[in-house]
Amino acid sequence: MWKDILYVGIGGGIGSIFRFIVSRLVIRYASPELTFAGTLAVNITGCFIIGILAGWMLAHQPDNQSFRLLFIVGFCGGYTTFSTFAFENLRLIETNQWDLFAIYTLSSVILGLLAVWGGMKLTV
Repeated sequence: MWKDILYVGIGGGIGSIFRFIVSRLVIRYASPELTFAGTLAVNITGCFIIGILAGWMLAHQPDNQSFRLLFIVGFCGGYTTFSTFAFENLRLIETNQWDLFAIYTLSSVILGLLAVWGGMKLTV
């Protein structure tokens, strides 16, 4: 258990550092009105990275728990949880679970926005 936590923590820390760097670099070169460009870049590159890592792992080492925890759960989770969200949705689509896909996607977006709004309202 502790070894698993360590893998996730190390990967997550590195992923968070990369998220910060990529976001700052994109914001530096984007137009000032595109304040979301850094987050968008991180989310899209994170989806690409989790696709590469998950595809490689499933094809070559499907039972490698350490790889999964360090890179997919840890690094990608620290880099962006949007990549996990997109990956989980893809799995639902691939297994023809369209009802769960719709519920998960809509509830994540709508409830996420409401949660941010509610949290902000509590502080003002």
